[in-house]
Amino acid sequence: MTDQTTDAAPEDAPVSMRTVVAASSAGTAFEWYDFFIFGSLAGVISQVFFTGLNETAGLIAALALFGTGFAFRPLGALIFGRMGDKVGRKAAFLITVTLMGGATFAIGLLPTYNQAGIIAPILLIVLRILQGTALGGEYGGAAIYVAEHAPANKRGLMTGWIQTSAALGLLGALGVILATRTLVGEEAFKAWGWRVPFLLSAGLLAISIFMRMKLSESPSFQKLKEAGEQSQHPFREAFGQWKNLKLVLVALVAIMFAQGAVWYCAFFYSQVFMEKFLKVPPATVNGLMMTVTLASAPLYVFFGWLSDRYGRKWVMWFGMVLALLAFLPGFHLMTQFANPGLAEAARNTPVVVVADPDACSLQFDPVGKTAFVTSCDIAKSYLANAGINYDNEAAPAGSVAKVRIGEVEVVSVEGGGLDKASLKTVKAGVEGRLKAALTQAGYPAGADPERINIIGLFCVLMVFTIAATALYGPQASALVEMFPTRVRYTALSLPYHVGTGWVGGFVPFSAFAIVAATGNIYAGLAYPIFFTGISVLTTLLMLKETKGRSLDF
Repeated sequence: MTDQTTDAAPEDAPVSMRTVVAASSAGTAFEWYDFFIFGSLAGVISQVFFTGLNETAGLIAALALFGTGFAFRPLGALIFGRMGDKVGRKAAFLITVTLMGGATFAIGLLPTYNQAGIIAPILLIVLRILQGTALGGEYGGAAIYVAEHAPANKRGLMTGWIQTSAALGLLGALGVILATRTLVGEEAFKAWGWRVPFLLSAGLLAISIFMRMKLSESPSFQKLKEAGEQSQHPFREAFGQWKNLKLVLVALVAIMFAQGAVWYCAFFYSQVFMEKFLKVPPATVNGLMMTVTLASAPLYVFFGWLSDRYGRKWVMWFGMVLALLAFLPGFHLMTQFANPGLAEAARNTPVVVVADPDACSLQFDPVGKTAFVTSCDIAKSYLANAGINYDNEAAPAGSVAKVRIGEVEVVSVEGGGLDKASLKTVKAGVEGRLKAALTQAGYPAGADPERINIIGLFCVLMVFTIAATALYGPQASALVEMFPTRVRYTALSLPYHVGTGWVGGFVPFSAFAIVAATGNIYAGLAYPIFFTGISVLTTLLMLKETKGRSLDF
């Protein structure tokens, strides 16, 4: 890496380009580690903090809580964006890493639902909000800090390291989770071992604070500050002036819609899909995702470098189009490679729910309070929990629902008017008959380890990964180059975190909820495909090339 000193104020020691990239990337990697361990442990979190909910509602609630951290990222973008544009880049992202690490460490100390009741998930929600707020100020600060130091002809390459830090953070999270699971065993991990990855963040926090304390202010902001021209009203300038607001909207729709949808579908929803629907053992999924994530790390830098040569727009557009074309056939291939027995059973013996449509509710209950008591609901609840793909067939009004599994029919029961104990008994009876019929039809209880095609799964996931890295690698430089120095932190951070936070963060939650509602395990892909498609068109028609643009404007 080429060394380059900054033109910071005399009281600040000059720093090399290598130090700038290393400190910014390392701190960001540690923050992503903190955030990703929660997403990777959604299944365990649902059991620890949402014990009072059924399996499907618990997982949806955990995924929604994962999304809650993302939902508050725009708030953090506004808070720390304003600070970064008024006070300086360095101060803002030094605070964010401290807040993030402290909140993550505290999650490892929380009582469980069985120990403290409703107070446990409430405390968890508060800490997730703090995490999301902190992360809202992190990415913009790190990306801008590196870009404002980097030579114009290497800006994509240098900021590509910031994108790589996300992969390293995810890799670290998966690695610690897998190591802890292996060392203590699955039973102990669910009981107390899940706390270990959260508690380890204390050490990472100390390292990241130490590294960032060594940094000086960025050259572009320092020049602005010395001239007394830094913005006093970043919100008003960024969002109240059409010339800047227009750039914010283009960045959001053209780049960030796709970024949120593609990246989180590739690296998070794919995990939910393999574990929940394909019944692949969690340790196998973690190991596979670690390998894919490790392979992705250099690709961010490669595509950033490629954008220095050929432009940001077309490299990112390639990633969007590849994802748009690959997701639906790719997830079908994942089923064939991960659980061929399930694919064969679904093909040879399809499952059909025959019921009065008016008696069927959406299998979507984030808080676990809805009582699914009709014969249709009881049948579909079990199938959704079991990850079984099923079709729907209308039956006459008022008829009792039945599930047709090949030539076998399992008649459900009406649970309306029954007390809690009786409802539980009749549900158990229906579920037992359905389980027996599914087993007889060849539906496996889990993926057969001997038949899992790891290489095939890796290849499919690598296609997703190439799409995600082609989009994400040049992204930091493209966003930084879009906005003027006075409001760059604020204007960049908000669309980034709305896209990744509100679109991306809710990919696992929304996709899973769609599947539970429709009975089609591939229906959830409509969510990321929809947002990616919007970005493909908007990028093509509205996004301007920014490669090589001076940042002093």
